[in-house]
Amino acid sequence: MDFAGLSYFAIVIAAVVSFLFGWLWYGVLFPKAWVEAVGKTEEELRAQGNSPTPFIIAFIAQLIMAWVLAGVIGHLGAEEVTVRNGVISAAFIWLGFVITTLAVNHAFQGSKRTLTLIDGGHWLGVLLLQGAVIGLVGV
Repeated sequence: MDFAGLSYFAIVIAAVVSFLFGWLWYGVLFPKAWVEAVGKTEEELRAQGNSPTPFIIAFIAQLIMAWVLAGVIGHLGAEEVTVRNGVISAAFIWLGFVITTLAVNHAFQGSKRTLTLIDGGHWLGVLLLQGAVIGLVGV
């Protein structure tokens, strides 16, 4: 099995697409449910300020996530970098690392189960989109 390599174009596109998905998920589909699940009011969140820092961190994190996912998919071999394998790899990573980590952290933080479902759904969407983009663009 040969390492297929990395497409930095695919990684950047995957990060951009998944970042935009986050805007859709939290800003359009679940804004009120997320605020309620966090246990704060919209006024409290606004009082924290509109700093761009969380958005910068989120984008950098999604770049790193896409880079690692591309490496995982690339380890399947050049002929195996497909949309199907990208999505399957993303789903396994989400199940094995992301949702388990969220569930543990949220349980110890005493967070509402709704928050775990909303955040977990977001990260599943992020990874599935990234896997599809990486598989589609290839190496």
